[in-house]
Amino acid sequence: MLPEQESLTLYRLPASSINEAPASLGSITLGVETPEAGRLLGSERIVVFPEPMVVSVYEGARWHDDAPVLVQQRLIEALQESGLFASVSSGKLPTDYTLLSELRSFQSEYIQGHPEARLQLDVKLLDANRQPVASRSLSASAKAESVEIPQVVAAFGEAGDELSRELIGWLHGELSNQY
Repeated sequence: MLPEQESLTLYRLPASSINEAPASLGSITLGVETPEAGRLLGSERIVVFPEPMVVSVYEGARWHDDAPVLVQQRLIEALQESGLFASVSSGKLPTDYTLLSELRSFQSEYIQGHPEARLQLDVKLLDANRQPVASRSLSASAKAESVEIPQVVAAFGEAGDELSRELIGWLHGELSNQY
């Protein structure tokens, strides 16, 4: 007799809602590579810090893909929606610039008994010759409306939008100085 499988719900981030955008940079193209991440954040598990110095994951819940891939997709979608670049791709095609990153935080943390989605991404912009142009650490957070997993996932979406807006503003500032 086989052991019972745990009931598993797969989650995806809610649709992005980046409304405002700075002026277009013209014909510049950007590749966004999948962020690097440690073993815990580099998986499909939804990480939670229920109390200081305790790391856990939500039981019976997973992201539909590895967290770094979700972040990459979110950034590409937001950057495409912003119209800042002529094209934005996954970094596999030749582009004028490439965005490398390391995912430092992608977890829910309980603050005074309430979950809050926290994201931190260290980014580095490279030119077409793979030479560094600029780097920065970006972070964002959003409080969940309740402790229910769908509400926590919604908070990840809000924090992802905040992080995307911060990234778009930073890229515009860095690259408008170049041209």
